[in-house]
Amino acid sequence: SYGLEVVYRQYYLNQTNSFCFPSGVQGDSLTILQAPGYVSFQKGDWPISGEKIPDMVALTMGFSVQEDLSWPGLRAGQLFQRPRANVLVVVRGVDSLALPQNVASYPLENPVPFTLDSVAETVHSLFADDTPVVLQLAPSEERLYMLGKANAVFEDLPVTLQQIRSRLSQDGSVLASLPLNSLNRNAEADLLFLSEVQVLHDITALLQRHRHLAQDHSPDLYSLELSGLEELGRRYGQDSPQYRDATAILANVLQKFGEDVFGLYGDSAVVEVVTVKSFEAPLTRKSRSILESKQISNPGSPYNLAYKYNFNYAVIFNIVLWLMIILALAVIVISYNLWNMDPGYDSIIYRMTNQKIRLD
Repeated sequence: SYGLEVVYRQYYLNQTNSFCFPSGVQGDSLTILQAPGYVSFQKGDWPISGEKIPDMVALTMGFSVQEDLSWPGLRAGQLFQRPRANVLVVVRGVDSLALPQNVASYPLENPVPFTLDSVAETVHSLFADDTPVVLQLAPSEERLYMLGKANAVFEDLPVTLQQIRSRLSQDGSVLASLPLNSLNRNAEADLLFLSEVQVLHDITALLQRHRHLAQDHSPDLYSLELSGLEELGRRYGQDSPQYRDATAILANVLQKFGEDVFGLYGDSAVVEVVTVKSFEAPLTRKSRSILESKQISNPGSPYNLAYKYNFNYAVIFNIVLWLMIILALAVIVISYNLWNMDPGYDSIIYRMTNQKIRLD
């Protein structure tokens, strides 16, 4: 299973004796795991607000934002060269992870809940004909949104608790390569965490099977929210061996996940990890159904948007607008000429009548 077992066990042995977090950024943080050279992230301790992360993601993909991002961590990149994909992973329940192989790390202030819906809408509207991959999922929530080619590529992704349990018992499961130690595969909180790790593994496996996705001209967007550590901390406590083992496993999984995605997209992808202890605003939590898709009223618009934008709208609008203006001007000119017309000279009807009267 892609050499996971050797890497995990080696990493766990290194972390067991001296488990610590990186000495750089303490507290909630934004870590840039992977980024191409033409997307310039500057090293420094410049804090970024949680509500500005969607704008940061949009700028890395070459999209415009409503307000300028006055944050020195991201510098202007090349105009005609943008990454093919952006992957954002939000890890809840921990303020930092040991991710030594990263591009840069920044403190996260004002950790309010945020989504990449605006970026997904931009990708879907600008590249609708190219059907880009837009995948947004939160394993602990009833949220799974797929647009474009994601519907076909990730249709085999397990979406219910029963499917996840079945997937974890099949060949190629991460249970065969992970050093579970104190984790129990039969406990509900442990199963949620392991299911998130399995989903990350399955995403890279599906991308390796469909390598053509990284060769098209449309950018792809992935937004993943993981809360398994939060559940483990609530269940066992943050000083428990289960929480420490899960933190070490997730750090190594995310490091390898970023490397795999970065390589699959030909070193043209940005991979970010946001670690937040807890959001300041409460999130709505529903019954736990692993990756269960929500039923929406309008299947064609999973974001509850208006009707799909048609690129012929501007053309049709201009045709109707100028036709109405021309018709209005024509009515005005005709009305003016009729009002100032001399019936004896300008009208053939009156002219014929006058001749007939003279003959009589």
